[in-house]
Amino acid sequence: MLIGQGIDAHRFAPDRRLMLGGVEVPHHLGLEAHSDGDVLLHALCDALLGAAGLGDIGHHFPDSDAAFKDIDSRVLLRRVMQSLAERDLRVHNADLTLVAQSPKLAPHIVSMRDCIAADLGLAVARVNVKATTSERMGFTGRGEGIAAFAVVLLDDAGTTGTAAAR
Repeated sequence: MLIGQGIDAHRFAPDRRLMLGGVEVPHHLGLEAHSDGDVLLHALCDALLGAAGLGDIGHHFPDSDAAFKDIDSRVLLRRVMQSLAERDLRVHNADLTLVAQSPKLAPHIVSMRDCIAADLGLAVARVNVKATTSERMGFTGRGEGIAAFAVVLLDDAGTTGTAAAR
Protein backbone atom coordinates (compact mmCIF):
# COMPACT_ATOMS: atom_id res chain seq x y z
CA MET A 1 0.00 0.00 0.00
CA LEU A 2 1.24 3.48 -0.90
CA ILE A 3 -0.15 6.69 0.60
CA GLY A 4 -0.04 10.10 -1.09
CA GLN A 5 -1.29 13.55 -0.22
CA GLY A 6 -1.84 16.58 -2.39
CA ILE A 7 -2.66 20.22 -1.80
CA ASP A 8 -3.56 22.96 -4.27
CA ALA A 9 -4.95 26.48 -4.13
CA HIS A 10 -5.93 29.07 -6.74
CA ARG A 11 -7.24 32.60 -6.48
CA PHE A 12 -10.48 33.66 -8.05
CA ALA A 13 -10.40 35.42 -11.42
CA PRO A 14 -13.08 37.01 -13.61
CA ASP A 15 -14.08 35.67 -17.02
CA ARG A 16 -13.27 32.04 -16.14
CA ARG A 17 -15.47 29.01 -15.58
CA LEU A 18 -15.31 27.49 -12.10
CA MET A 19 -14.30 23.85 -12.50
CA LEU A 20 -14.16 21.67 -9.38
CA GLY A 21 -13.85 17.90 -9.40
CA GLY A 22 -14.43 17.86 -13.15
CA VAL A 23 -17.77 19.65 -12.73
CA GLU A 24 -18.63 23.19 -13.77
CA VAL A 25 -19.97 24.97 -10.69
CA PRO A 26 -22.10 28.06 -11.35
CA HIS A 27 -20.33 31.11 -9.92
CA HIS A 28 -19.52 34.63 -11.08
CA LEU A 29 -15.76 33.89 -10.81
CA GLY A 30 -13.51 31.07 -11.93
CA LEU A 31 -10.01 30.18 -10.78
CA GLU A 32 -6.84 31.72 -12.16
CA ALA A 33 -4.55 29.07 -13.64
CA HIS A 34 -2.66 27.96 -16.73
CA SER A 35 -5.06 25.00 -17.04
CA ASP A 36 -8.78 25.09 -16.22
CA GLY A 37 -7.79 25.67 -12.57
CA ASP A 38 -9.58 22.66 -11.06
CA VAL A 39 -7.92 22.72 -7.63
CA LEU A 40 -9.59 19.48 -6.54
CA LEU A 41 -8.27 17.48 -9.48
CA HIS A 42 -4.86 19.14 -9.15
CA ALA A 43 -4.61 18.11 -5.50
CA LEU A 44 -5.74 14.61 -6.49
CA CYS A 45 -3.11 14.37 -9.23
CA ASP A 46 -0.43 15.46 -6.75
CA ALA A 47 -1.59 12.85 -4.22
CA LEU A 48 -1.52 10.09 -6.86
CA LEU A 49 1.87 11.13 -8.19
CA GLY A 50 3.25 11.45 -4.66
CA ALA A 51 2.08 7.99 -3.62
CA ALA A 52 3.77 6.56 -6.71
CA GLY A 53 6.98 8.51 -6.11
CA LEU A 54 6.57 10.30 -9.44
CA GLY A 55 7.02 13.94 -8.43
CA ASP A 56 4.22 16.47 -8.77
CA ILE A 57 1.77 17.89 -11.26
CA GLY A 58 4.03 20.84 -12.10
CA HIS A 59 6.80 18.47 -13.15
CA HIS A 60 4.54 16.48 -15.49
CA PHE A 61 2.39 19.35 -16.78
CA PRO A 62 4.40 22.59 -16.41
CA ASP A 63 2.67 25.95 -16.79
CA SER A 64 5.51 26.96 -19.11
CA ASP A 65 4.21 24.47 -21.72
CA ALA A 66 1.61 25.99 -24.06
CA ALA A 67 0.15 22.49 -24.61
CA PHE A 68 -1.43 22.71 -21.17
CA LYS A 69 -2.98 26.17 -21.58
CA ASP A 70 -6.64 25.94 -20.50
CA ILE A 71 -6.48 22.12 -20.60
CA ASP A 72 -9.29 20.18 -18.95
CA SER A 73 -7.85 18.86 -15.67
CA ARG A 74 -9.68 15.56 -16.26
CA VAL A 75 -7.28 15.02 -19.16
CA LEU A 76 -4.37 15.54 -16.76
CA LEU A 77 -5.92 13.12 -14.24
CA ARG A 78 -6.38 10.47 -16.93
CA ARG A 79 -2.72 10.87 -17.94
CA VAL A 80 -1.66 10.41 -14.33
CA MET A 81 -3.83 7.30 -14.14
CA GLN A 82 -2.14 5.95 -17.27
CA SER A 83 1.27 6.47 -15.61
CA LEU A 84 0.06 4.53 -12.58
CA ALA A 85 -1.32 1.70 -14.73
CA GLU A 86 2.04 1.42 -16.51
CA ARG A 87 3.58 0.79 -13.08
CA ASP A 88 0.93 -1.74 -11.98
CA LEU A 89 -0.46 0.69 -9.41
CA ARG A 90 -4.19 0.89 -8.71
CA VAL A 91 -6.12 3.40 -6.66
CA HIS A 92 -7.72 1.85 -3.58
CA ASN A 93 -9.55 4.96 -2.39
CA ALA A 94 -9.42 8.76 -2.37
CA ASP A 95 -10.52 11.28 0.26
CA LEU A 96 -10.78 14.87 -0.98
CA THR A 97 -11.61 18.18 0.72
CA LEU A 98 -12.46 21.57 -0.77
CA VAL A 99 -12.10 24.73 1.33
CA ALA A 100 -14.19 27.64 0.08
CA GLN A 101 -16.32 30.34 1.66
CA SER A 102 -18.31 30.56 -1.55
CA PRO A 103 -19.94 29.29 -3.64
CA LYS A 104 -21.93 26.66 -1.76
CA LEU A 105 -20.51 23.35 -2.94
CA ALA A 106 -22.81 20.79 -1.28
CA PRO A 107 -25.21 20.64 -4.27
CA HIS A 108 -22.30 19.59 -6.54
CA ILE A 109 -20.58 16.96 -4.38
CA VAL A 110 -22.43 13.96 -5.84
CA SER A 111 -21.55 14.99 -9.40
CA MET A 112 -17.91 15.52 -8.41
CA ARG A 113 -17.75 12.08 -6.79
CA ASP A 114 -19.30 10.45 -9.86
CA CYS A 115 -16.86 12.22 -12.19
CA ILE A 116 -13.78 11.43 -10.12
CA ALA A 117 -14.79 7.81 -9.53
CA ALA A 118 -15.20 7.33 -13.28
CA ASP A 119 -11.73 8.74 -14.01
CA LEU A 120 -10.13 6.67 -11.24
CA GLY A 121 -11.97 3.51 -12.31
CA LEU A 122 -13.45 3.13 -8.84
CA ALA A 123 -16.82 2.53 -7.29
CA VAL A 124 -18.26 5.84 -6.06
CA ALA A 125 -18.12 4.47 -2.50
CA ARG A 126 -14.30 4.56 -2.73
CA VAL A 127 -14.24 8.31 -3.47
CA ASN A 128 -15.11 10.79 -0.76
CA VAL A 129 -15.51 14.49 -1.54
CA LYS A 130 -16.35 17.00 1.13
CA ALA A 131 -16.43 20.76 1.40
CA THR A 132 -15.89 23.12 4.27
CA THR A 133 -15.43 26.81 4.90
CA SER A 134 -12.56 28.34 6.84
CA GLU A 135 -14.97 30.34 9.02
CA ARG A 136 -14.05 33.55 7.19
CA MET A 137 -10.36 33.19 8.09
CA GLY A 138 -7.49 33.38 5.59
CA PHE A 139 -7.65 33.77 1.82
CA THR A 140 -10.46 31.23 1.42
CA GLY A 141 -12.47 32.87 4.20
CA ARG A 142 -12.11 36.28 2.59
CA GLY A 143 -13.43 34.81 -0.67
CA GLU A 144 -10.14 35.29 -2.53
CA GLY A 145 -9.85 31.70 -3.75
CA ILE A 146 -10.31 27.99 -3.11
CA ALA A 147 -8.00 25.36 -1.64
CA ALA A 148 -8.15 21.58 -1.94
CA PHE A 149 -6.61 18.66 -0.10
CA ALA A 150 -6.38 15.04 -1.23
CA VAL A 151 -5.26 11.78 0.33
CA VAL A 152 -5.07 8.55 -1.67
CA LEU A 153 -4.17 4.95 -1.05
CA LEU A 154 -2.66 2.95 -3.90
CA ASP A 155 -2.33 -0.80 -4.23
CA ASP A 156 0.95 -2.03 -5.70
CA ALA A 157 -0.19 -4.82 -8.00
CA GLY A 158 3.41 -5.61 -8.95
CA THR A 159 6.20 -7.05 -6.86
CA THR A 160 6.30 -5.35 -3.45
CA GLY A 161 8.36 -2.17 -3.50
CA THR A 162 9.34 -2.29 -7.17
CA ALA A 163 6.39 -0.84 -9.09
CA ALA A 164 7.03 2.83 -8.27
CA ALA A 165 10.72 2.45 -9.12
CA ARG A 166 10.01 1.35 -12.70
